[in-house]
Amino acid sequence: MNRVSIVTTDEVASRFDPFCNGETEFTFGLLTPAGPQKLVEGPVWAFVDWVMDDLSGLEMCRRLRADKRLSDAHVTIVLEADDAEDRRRALKAGADDYAIGPLDRQSLLDRVLALHAAGTRPPGMQLIDAGDLQINIAGEQARWKGALIALRPNEFRVLRFMTENANRILTRQELVDALGKDGDPEYLRTVDVWIKRLRFGLREVGAGNLLRTVHGKGYVLDLP
Repeated sequence: MNRVSIVTTDEVASRFDPFCNGETEFTFGLLTPAGPQKLVEGPVWAFVDWVMDDLSGLEMCRRLRADKRLSDAHVTIVLEADDAEDRRRALKAGADDYAIGPLDRQSLLDRVLALHAAGTRPPGMQLIDAGDLQINIAGEQARWKGALIALRPNEFRVLRFMTENANRILTRQELVDALGKDGDPEYLRTVDVWIKRLRFGLREVGAGNLLRTVHGKGYVLDLP
């Protein structure tokens, strides 16, 4: 199954149900000033509100272009009214397009599907280079100093998300949410299994001290 990520600053829209079209799944996620709260997979379509509580849509556009995970995302600014000056400022800040809000689920999907079908697709990030740790997203492989880390799909996704959020404590719930497993309480306990397998894979290639447990809080991937 191919994946396409739709991230939005609208909390209600971020909880829309996924949509499947043939072999492609379109998923929704929340975009905050700190970045996406879920693992971003495949091409990324970002919808940024012109007015937000904590920062402007223009500043969010600038942050997206500076974020390696989202620098190639197709960004649409969602305006409150069709104002020519606002459109000009949005495009200058790095937006690819604009729309007049509010946008419901069908409106978001219609815009993404039309451009996706036409071949206007963001390329999506292919490689994460974190010094001795390299993650090949397209091939779903991770290497430490050139040695292949033996990982199952969920452990690979955990490692990727932790690498993208290195040196930050991530709770079990954050990891569950990041992998799109929210809603199932059993997954909170499954996180410990993921971490155990991931830690074993890292130790096998000599990177045993990379993954650290912070008791009572969660886990952190220590990278230079």
